[in-house]
Amino acid sequence: MQDPSSPTSRPSFPAAFEQAFGLAGRHALVTGGGSGLGLAIARAMAAAGASVTIAGRRLELLEEAAATIGPNVRGLRLDLRDTASIGDFAAKVEEAHGPVDILVNNAGNTVKKPFEEQTMEDLDQVFDVHVRGALELTRHIIPGQAARGGGSVLFIASMTSFIGQPLVIGYTTAKSALTGVVRGLSAEYAGRNVRVNAIAPGWIDTDLFRAATSNDRARYDKIIGRIQMGRVGQPEDIGWASVFLASNAAAYVTGQTLVVDGGALVGF
Repeated sequence: MQDPSSPTSRPSFPAAFEQAFGLAGRHALVTGGGSGLGLAIARAMAAAGASVTIAGRRLELLEEAAATIGPNVRGLRLDLRDTASIGDFAAKVEEAHGPVDILVNNAGNTVKKPFEEQTMEDLDQVFDVHVRGALELTRHIIPGQAARGGGSVLFIASMTSFIGQPLVIGYTTAKSALTGVVRGLSAEYAGRNVRVNAIAPGWIDTDLFRAATSNDRARYDKIIGRIQMGRVGQPEDIGWASVFLASNAAAYVTGQTLVVDGGALVGF
């Protein structure tokens, strides 16, 4: 009998790499997948072999984005603030495109104004998407993952989960809450092989970042001065991090928030 530990019995390196990092045969659902970080995550998931559903409020944008990625990507409309519709949406996704093996709760919004001017409606507008909507969608997806023997749930946290930033108290509160969500859900589902993690992006070169800094040199310089690597990240940096956390390579990783920030959080 051949020794299973012998080199000749092991998969070739390309095959072993594919087994570790590939997502072939898996279905990923990415909210807010029509632009920005969500689009980068969808691209990376598809490149790793997954079929991908991107969801958001603007169907035309989603369909255009899906067409640029490839044939195994489709867009579906979802309004996370309409929590009553989320159960039907989850059932529709799985009936049409198969069970969701990887859920990426990426969709987000913000209200930027001084704290004294923030109303409860402003706070609810942000919290309803980042936390309530994401939790409700997860509640309809994660039981199936557990019943099938495993899956991956990712949340997109933020630098504001860890450091203070002015004028976005609703966003800060919601993103900080997600780190607790990750810890709580990972503890509840680890025994059923569902891994729950988050990614906290640093400053990434998106349209939103450019709009916020293009006419504010002082702000841009402050950001760059904090980042140890001396540059902002690229959207694909978050995309590939999501592939890692969803793949077999991260089979022993759960309850974690992976900071992808070029060293900004620990910068001097």
